[in-house]
Amino acid sequence: MIARLVGDDVTVRCLDGTERVYLGLDAGASTPAFERVATAVTEFLPNYSSVHRGAGAKSQFSTHAYEDAREKTLRFAGRSGGSDIAVLCRNTTEAINIAAHRFPLTAGDTIVTTVVEHHANLLPWQRAAERAGATIRYVECGIDGTFSPADVAAAIDSAQRPVLLAITGAANVTGWMPDLDPIIEHAHARGVRVLVDAAQLAPHRPMHTLRADLIAWSGHKMYAPFGTGVLIGPKDIFAEGAPFIVGGGAVNLVDLDGAMWTDAPDREEAGSPNVIGAVALAAAYDTFDEIGWQTIVDHEVALARKIRHGLAAIDGVTVLGPTVGDEAIDARMLAVGTFTVANMAHPLVAARLSHEYAIGVRHGCFCAHPYLVRLLGLSASDTSRYRHDITVGDRRDIPGAVRASAAISATDADIDRLLNALAELAAGKPEPVPYRQDPSTGDFLPEG
Repeated sequence: MIARLVGDDVTVRCLDGTERVYLGLDAGASTPAFERVATAVTEFLPNYSSVHRGAGAKSQFSTHAYEDAREKTLRFAGRSGGSDIAVLCRNTTEAINIAAHRFPLTAGDTIVTTVVEHHANLLPWQRAAERAGATIRYVECGIDGTFSPADVAAAIDSAQRPVLLAITGAANVTGWMPDLDPIIEHAHARGVRVLVDAAQLAPHRPMHTLRADLIAWSGHKMYAPFGTGVLIGPKDIFAEGAPFIVGGGAVNLVDLDGAMWTDAPDREEAGSPNVIGAVALAAAYDTFDEIGWQTIVDHEVALARKIRHGLAAIDGVTVLGPTVGDEAIDARMLAVGTFTVANMAHPLVAARLSHEYAIGVRHGCFCAHPYLVRLLGLSASDTSRYRHDITVGDRRDIPGAVRASAAISATDADIDRLLNALAELAAGKPEPVPYRQDPSTGDFLPEG
């Protein structure tokens, strides 16, 4: 184990009455806190106060901590001392919404993005394009859930007046990382700015070499789950017009006719900011630096290989995403295994792992519906059927998969525990008690 997380030793009661150490394999959704992060927050709390403009000692202390977190964010991204700014917000979703609000789109422009994106990197651009009269060009993926730099280049080159590429740094469903360096280089050569959704990338790979114009990530995926996200970008994008959220702190002057906006990043941070979240995020950066990125990458590459190869070796389990066993692909994968089990609904697999084995995974479509449609090979009639089912409130047969995503504290023994449990389920282990499905959610719960 290369790091310890708060809650690593928590036990839960299983259906057979035993108490087992809970194995959390849902880091792709959210992570527990580094122990160092929890300590930093606890030590900061006695001195917490409002930031900016407060004359008291605690306000001054809190302001310094908040702005120090902003500077550490820029350093983490390799942007300290330049023209870029760091906006501290709630999460990646809000960060990308701010970027979409701010990006200067005009009628006839094209945004290029991909079909593998999380909804947080699709919906804001769809709304921005609709408002501006711009269009969106989507890069398709193969049945393996990947695309090549050449595919992205072709989409940019064939688009009418491309101005922005919005692309994931790592696919949240499969853990696959596109080859960003040549993609960004090509976009910049065509005068296209690039936003990278780094929610899944930033906790697992160093950010200081990423040459994207705009980058967004979340503390809750970086072992600092206290409600702070980040948007980094050039100051000129934030220089004109009203911010996405308006209110106190974003202005120099207000009268009954309007407002005089202050400079960014303060302009983008109306209201009292989340100082605690910023302190937590700063402590997470320090922890990553202390562990060392080579140590982190080596550990997670090994975990990724073990998860995916282990899943592929189980009869009845189908791994979604890139081909298992290709060494070049293995190096581009996070420690994520997304799969289906023959003759067992994905919510039932997740429920049985939880209640019988104390293993927490995620199931469903992972806020990436277009991607799942392609990974599962769903037809137009399939999608029409489940659209109807959702409309009438019946989620019992909604297509999906199960995702196991390892945190930094995961070990080989943890992965073996998951694989052994799945092997038993895939082999037809009987349910110890009947499970009942809630039609409104699709979830299964054991009786009793």
